[in-house]
Amino acid sequence: MTHTEPKSPARLVTIDADGADRRLDNFLLTELKGLPRTRIYRLIRKGEVRVNKGRSKPAYRLVSGDVVRIPPLHVSDSGPAALADEARSGWILTHIIFEDERLLVLDKPSGLAVHGGSGVSLGAIELLRAARPESPYLELVHRLDRDTSGCLLVAKKRSALRSLHEQMRAGEIDKRYQALLVGRWQGGDRNVELPLEVEHRQGGERHVRVSHSGKAARTVFRPQEIFAGAVLCEVQLFTGRTHQIRVHAAALGLPVAGDNRYGADVTAPAGLRRLFLHAGRLGWTDPLTGRPMTVTAALPAALESVLAELRRARD
Repeated sequence: MTHTEPKSPARLVTIDADGADRRLDNFLLTELKGLPRTRIYRLIRKGEVRVNKGRSKPAYRLVSGDVVRIPPLHVSDSGPAALADEARSGWILTHIIFEDERLLVLDKPSGLAVHGGSGVSLGAIELLRAARPESPYLELVHRLDRDTSGCLLVAKKRSALRSLHEQMRAGEIDKRYQALLVGRWQGGDRNVELPLEVEHRQGGERHVRVSHSGKAARTVFRPQEIFAGAVLCEVQLFTGRTHQIRVHAAALGLPVAGDNRYGADVTAPAGLRRLFLHAGRLGWTDPLTGRPMTVTAALPAALESVLAELRRARD
């Protein structure tokens, strides 16, 4: 006799004012905590998820009054236990460097994706949801590359997410990085304004190139320490394009140290085993009080040791 695994019933969810302006895929990630992003995309693509009785796309922005049909799922597919349990995911809580009732900031380690998908079963947000099963709402405000460490902002309320996204669209989120660029630096600050276009390669791998048909992107590089063949820069982002710092740095002829995609032909400094790119500072306006907020994340020890070697060689 074949065992049939029970399914959860189909649900109809009416979007209220709090849920408006959210992408459909992000809404489903909250409603189906623990379900892999790839599975959610498959449900949308196959038409199992419906909005107002019709098919939709992952990027569709929900509006108040929309009715979303969430299809039946096997019981084992739903819930954080399908991916991780609290005991295995609790270590992510040690990386919280700021938290209040509306949001939190993680000091994300290098090598950890911000979310699952594209061959990654668990990302920072899935680990956080599994470690905080009592939290009804946890959503990424922005993203960091998997190999980039540092400040990652997570909203704990929908109202906070909307406010922070408005600040991002208005260019009011202050994002500062530390990057070691390989090559000879000459002069002062560099303001790079080159449009970027994402190319999708075989297997879903993303590659970004400078293109007139791309989206506007602006990065400012400010030299902090100059070494023989390398420079430590503070980098300020004014837009948030995929791989923006890495592609703009490579366009200057000074790729980010350890970048195997956009600087593969450049020799990294001795002792460097990762991408030398760290989101060291994040500034925003508190969604409730209107007060300016700033959080900083110290440069990881592995990157500090690389700088120490460069300083010894220079001095």
